[in-house]
Order: sequence, then C-alpha cells, then structure tokens
Amino acid sequence: MDTATIRWRRVTVRGPSMSTALSDGDVVLARFGRTARPGDVVLVRWSARPGQLSVKRAVRAAGAQWWVEGDNPFGSTDSRTLGPAEVVAVVTCRLWPRPGRL
Repeated sequence: MDTATIRWRRVTVRGPSMSTALSDGDVVLARFGRTARPGDVVLVRWSARPGQLSVKRAVRAAGAQWWVEGDNPFGSTDSRTLGPAEVVAVVTCRLWPRPGRL
C-alpha cells in the first residue's frame, strides 16, 4: 500500500505500549501528510523493522526522524530500543470502542 496516496487510515492498536491512553484492540484514525508535534500520538515505522507500523507518542524531532515512546514504558518497544523512527501519520482520534480525542 502506497501511503503517499492515502490521506486517512484506520489503524488497530496492538499490545499494551500506549496504555492508558489507548488499549489493545482500540481503533484509531491516522492522517497522512500532517506535521507531527511533540505530544502527538503518531503512526511510525523503523528501518530496522520494514513493513511494521507502530502507534507511539512523539517526544522530540531528531533531524528528519522522531524520538517516540509508548505511554507504558514497561510494555513498549520504541525509540529507547530501536532509535529514532519515521513518522508516517498523526493519529487524530479514537474511533472504537470509546470514540474521542487523544
């Protein structure tokens, strides 16, 4: 799937890395082409894990990439382990099971 042509995407959160903000099985809406800011929940990928997308929180920019962390440091594989990530989209809201802003 070419993310450059997609503006929005539904994403299912997997794992405990974003609890308590997001839980395993939550469905969120991610917007491509939006500029990330520190504190945003973002959809990222790492060069070390091609093809895998992860939902994390943007902490700070590291050049063209971002340092990102899960809200649950005890259940997250993130920049603390994998280094900076490429932000591909910004998560704008939760769609299911509890719709709302993040």
